[in-house]
Amino acid sequence: MVTSSVPEQQVLTPAAVFDWLDEAAELRARAGLTRTLRSRPAEDPVLDLANNDYLGLVHHPAVTRAAADAAMRWGGGSTGSRLVTGTTELHTELERELAEFCGFEAALVFSSGYAANLAALTALTDPDTLIVSDAYNHASLIDGCRLSRSDVHRAPHSDPAAVAEALATRTHRRALVVSDTVFSVDGNAAPLAGLASAARAHGAALLLDDAHGFGVLGPGGTGAPAAAGLSGQPDVVATVTLSKSLGSQGGAVLGPRRVIRHLTETARTFIFDTGLAPAAVGAALGALRLLRAEPQRADRAREVARTLADRLTAAGLRASTPDAAVVSVRAPGPEAAVQWAADCRTAGLAVGCFRPPSVPDGISRLRLTARGDLTDDQISQAVEIVRAMEPVEE
Repeated sequence: MVTSSVPEQQVLTPAAVFDWLDEAAELRARAGLTRTLRSRPAEDPVLDLANNDYLGLVHHPAVTRAAADAAMRWGGGSTGSRLVTGTTELHTELERELAEFCGFEAALVFSSGYAANLAALTALTDPDTLIVSDAYNHASLIDGCRLSRSDVHRAPHSDPAAVAEALATRTHRRALVVSDTVFSVDGNAAPLAGLASAARAHGAALLLDDAHGFGVLGPGGTGAPAAAGLSGQPDVVATVTLSKSLGSQGGAVLGPRRVIRHLTETARTFIFDTGLAPAAVGAALGALRLLRAEPQRADRAREVARTLADRLTAAGLRASTPDAAVVSVRAPGPEAAVQWAADCRTAGLAVGCFRPPSVPDGISRLRLTARGDLTDDQISQAVEIVRAMEPVEE
């Protein structure tokens, strides 16, 4: 008589099937990793340095008017996927102007920057591809790598030599080097010239997520690839978000025309996703045109970041040295970071709070956005509140 080695299955009652979620929540609470949603009012008196509105365009009249006009003309939604009914003339205008502004042959707009990164990583790779990905890359790039079916090598942070070494020993037919241009935790820029050199020495393509560089770096905010002389190169693809410097929503992939055609025909997050709503497209287009007319906005965002970092450091805080518009301040630990951020809000300042697993090095931080529309008085106010609310290390 043959007996099964599989343990007897425990049949849970309907009320008990999700009991494991309570246990997981308890573990997160003990680690100081509880997360909650906070609904903000339309007009919040708190000074907001927690958002990603790098150029201060979210409420600019030209941007909100463009959004409203697009909604009135095209409707509240795009009505379908981009390949069916979800592409309006407005989408096409935005793609053309984005590509021209950033110096690439073509662009393709997605419903989010997350979807754009998933599309680029899954459509430009296969099981015979080696992906070399920076250890500090954004979660959307990490998830794209996981979904790509490719072999993935996690390279040390900002280390072109390590990237070259990984590429030199590969047995795969193709290779793709993947990196943020500006890392969202500390605001430091990737060594793009070194990464491009390593990739080209070994016949690899280069994919750059310029979410935090677009609108801030490069001539007039044209982006980090433009600043590094990589825009429009045949082996370079970039992704951008429309939700940060352009104060709207959505994302885009920019690159050679044949790359954009390939994504249009194969990328699942493009083919099977509803197109970006017209209001968001209109807002992004309005903001892009405003940035083209007022390129000094990018310079101002970087100036505010440097001033904010200098004053925080002078106040005795451990602030990062920004390469773009992100400034972080180290906290003693996850719980201290949460309390610090909460105390800042109570005092009238909203700041971001980064802690594991959002920070790959395990060091918790406050994150401040150096918006280009901040006044000197607001910068001083922010520094004073962060300093006054600093937790005491035990």
